[in-house]
Amino acid sequence: MSNKAVINTEKAPAAIGPYSQAIKAGNTVYLSGQIPLNPETMDIVSDDFEAQARQVFTNLQAVCEEAAGSLGDIVKLNLYLVDLDNFAIVNKVMEEFFATPFPARAAVGVKALPKGSQVEAEAVMVIGD
Repeated sequence: MSNKAVINTEKAPAAIGPYSQAIKAGNTVYLSGQIPLNPETMDIVSDDFEAQARQVFTNLQAVCEEAAGSLGDIVKLNLYLVDLDNFAIVNKVMEEFFATPFPARAAVGVKALPKGSQVEAEAVMVIGD
């Protein structure tokens, strides 16, 4: 018997491929990458990087909450940026959504992201004891 559960919420964008928004295994939740899609329209929210970063963290927060957790329960965050010159902006936006102690993190420059997004974030969250 598996202790694996699929996490899905309409408050975050639907998967645009063969994956789940998140998978909970025991008290660990593996959150799939979120791009700045409006969950209602499935369109990129804006061409503005800062607006995109805010939407990414809003989407990630919605999935965390559906899994009975919060952004504060994230232990590892991976960021993917099309332009590493936006590093300072993503740091500023991240501070609006996260408090200390911040999660462990990687920020990786990539050539392109789905749907022309400028930023994507995926995470690992640990909830409960």
